[in-house]
Amino acid sequence: MKKQFLVLFALLLAFVKTYGQKQDRPNILWIVSEDNSPFLGCYGDTFATTPNLDNFAKQGILYKNAFATAPVCAPSRSTLITGMYPPSMGTEHMRSTYPVPDFVKFFPRYFRENGYYTSNNAKKDYNTIDQTEAWDESSNKATYKNRKPGQPFFAVFNLNVSHESGIHVSVPTEKLKHDPEKVPLPPYHPKTPEMKHDWAQYYDKLEEMDRQAGELLRELEKEGLAENTIVFYYADNGGILGRSKRFVYESGLKIPLIIRFPEQFSSLAPGKPGTATDRIVTFNDFAPTVLSLAGITIPSYIQGKAFLGKQQVKERAYAYGFRGRMDERTDLSRTVRDKKYRYIRNYLPHKISAQYLEYLWKAPSMPSWEAEFKAGRLNDVQKQFWLEKPSEQLFDIEKDPHNIHNLAGDPKYKDVLLKLRKANHDWVIESQDVGFIPEALLSKISETTPLYDYARSGRYDLKKVIETAEIASSREKSKLPEIIKRLSDNDPVVRYWAVIGTIVLKNEAVSAKSRLNELLNDPEISVRIAASESLLNLGETEKPVQTLSEALKSENQMARVQALNVLETIGTKAKPSFQNVRNLLKGNPKDSDYDVRAAKKILDEAEK
Repeated sequence: MKKQFLVLFALLLAFVKTYGQKQDRPNILWIVSEDNSPFLGCYGDTFATTPNLDNFAKQGILYKNAFATAPVCAPSRSTLITGMYPPSMGTEHMRSTYPVPDFVKFFPRYFRENGYYTSNNAKKDYNTIDQTEAWDESSNKATYKNRKPGQPFFAVFNLNVSHESGIHVSVPTEKLKHDPEKVPLPPYHPKTPEMKHDWAQYYDKLEEMDRQAGELLRELEKEGLAENTIVFYYADNGGILGRSKRFVYESGLKIPLIIRFPEQFSSLAPGKPGTATDRIVTFNDFAPTVLSLAGITIPSYIQGKAFLGKQQVKERAYAYGFRGRMDERTDLSRTVRDKKYRYIRNYLPHKISAQYLEYLWKAPSMPSWEAEFKAGRLNDVQKQFWLEKPSEQLFDIEKDPHNIHNLAGDPKYKDVLLKLRKANHDWVIESQDVGFIPEALLSKISETTPLYDYARSGRYDLKKVIETAEIASSREKSKLPEIIKRLSDNDPVVRYWAVIGTIVLKNEAVSAKSRLNELLNDPEISVRIAASESLLNLGETEKPVQTLSEALKSENQMARVQALNVLETIGTKAKPSFQNVRNLLKGNPKDSDYDVRAAKKILDEAEK
């Protein structure tokens, strides 16, 4: 009997130690949904069906100004896992594996070193070389339940049901829970049947996401861990229909964020349960914040700042964001957001927002929107997506949450424009943004040197590069003499941006023609390709197309992508390159390769 009692007592002690004992350090649980803006009831969306997260918001703190750094998953997740701004490391372009410096560690590793159990279920997608030692386990079966008795944990659960792919195959209308005829559409979307259906199906996916989030919260309660665990719920970027995910508007960068603090750790909360805060937070800040909550010293190299815990700092004034290459299409934008305004600088304004992306066009709503544009049935707001971009955009978020009224040219907002323009310029310089290096050259540099180190090596004349990029993207003909001068600069990155300036000006840059022809023999392939694009704008065909066709034989994939981006815009003029396009497809059978996607589009258009 005494032996049975001792066994029972030992089991009771183990239970108390595992479930009932208060911890000095909190567990931290991340519930991460994919591709969704704050389409939740607790954020005021009356069409959404999200009872679990609405109830969760009543128990936690709702953040009204939380932002991803990039409007797409992999660069955003690079930010989250490192606490670093991707353009400072070269991890900004979609699905790349450029290495980060050795001292940059995936932050869960610091939790492990401090006795925490770390689990990730299951998406990684960190846009750089993986660091598997960050996790005790990372798989679709990973869970905090596998930790040792009494061990604190940092656990991530990724919910992919709301991912963009969820609308690629349409559900029969009669099976939808949300009525396509009642779905609220943003003013930039036409009311096509496909658009309304995709939106309704998306709301169905969000309802299921909410159910799954509720299951995870109930599981935590069932395990007796809710009173020891700080829970974050957030989305990895905005989305998902056209002009949201991948685009640096509110629809792509603003995310839901709710954090619940158990009573034991209520002193760490910024307010009482059920309240909201307008503090600006970004993905840069998430890693240092959870380290701060756990009492772990934040490494000095981390660029983000803690907004909770003993190491929290003064509230940031701005949220910075970026757009680089998205799959097979090149683009470059930077954005700054304060509590009232969003400023966007488009450094490649000649590229339309609606560049064809194979993956984006899998949603039935996208071809329907394109068809409406080609038929001339769109209003002025709806067709902007299909036209060239302004060099600068400024939006009053309070009055214009959908970002459709550009105030950059309004004299009444000149002071705001100048302030945010300067904030953007200063941050690009401070963060040592390597995204202004054309990716064909960027990828070559990364083979021998981490791009973060290269930016700080003295070999990257960032100030002159940014100055040239700003001149080039300004659309100001008065800048042409300076642009022509920089076409002969010793720095290939400066030459590249000078050529971009002639592309943006189109026929107004005719006086640069002779120098552009010389640049068809430039030692840097990205400059040759850009010069070809400019000369095509100025009416030349044979030599530019020949140069682009030769670029398709390059071993540099990003050079091939750059050349294909140009060839895809010139229609039948690209015909002399078609054999090299076909050869490229034969040599690169993987559909996931971005040069393959771009090449297929060219041949598909040629066959029409």
